This record gives sequence, C-alpha cells and structure tokens, in this order.
Amino acid sequence: MSDAIPAAPSADSPESPDSPDYDALTRDIAEVPAVEVIVTVAVNLMSAAAVKLGLTEEGDAHKDLDEARKLIHALAGLLDGSATEISSFHAAPLRDGLKSLQLAFREASIVPDEPGQGPGEKYTGAVYG
Repeated sequence: MSDAIPAAPSADSPESPDSPDYDALTRDIAEVPAVEVIVTVAVNLMSAAAVKLGLTEEGDAHKDLDEARKLIHALAGLLDGSATEISSFHAAPLRDGLKSLQLAFREASIVPDEPGQGPGEKYTGAVYG
C-alpha cells in the first residue's frame, strides 16, 4: 500500500473542471450567424466607448477620451466594412449610435476636432449636431 497522493489532473487534461470544452465552444461559435457576431461586437464597442466618454452613471470616473477615440474609430471601421453584409434593420440603429458617440466625443473635448477629423469620421464623413 502506497502513501503517495494521486496527482491532480493538469489544467489542460480533459477531466479538469477548470478546462474549457473547446469542442463545445467551437460548435457554439459555428452556430452563430455572422450578422449576430458583427452586431454583438459593435454593441460592445459602443458600450465601451460610452463608458470612456463618461456617459455612464459613474460619469467621469472612467472617462478617457483617448481610449474613447480608439473605440469610436474601430466601431466606425467595423460598420463601414460590414455595411454590405448586414441589413439596414441592423445597420441603422448602429449608425445612429455611432453618430451619437461621435457627437458626445466632440462635446466632451476641450478642443473639438475639425469637422471630418473626429473619431471615425474617416469612415462616416463629417458629423454635425
């Protein structure tokens, strides 16, 4: 009889409770339509940009205009690049949200960008209130 303690399963062994089931995750991703993935990513970018603009209940606690600029620019690029792939049903509210974020960015800036030079305006054209 051995007093040795059996080795705990490693993190990458299939029987580990902490190990993700990559086959199941792959199947889940495969079942999601591309439009849904695009819209989900866009909504996440919008939400993150709103936080960085200080538009949440915490207000200025997380405000960072440099980060907001990057997120808004990425959102505009995603929407521009996927315009022909998603229907107007999905695209219209996302474009409205993007414009609202662009205007909020201009309002939050101490020295606003010139029209056409704000975040994402490379893709959307100049945004006016």
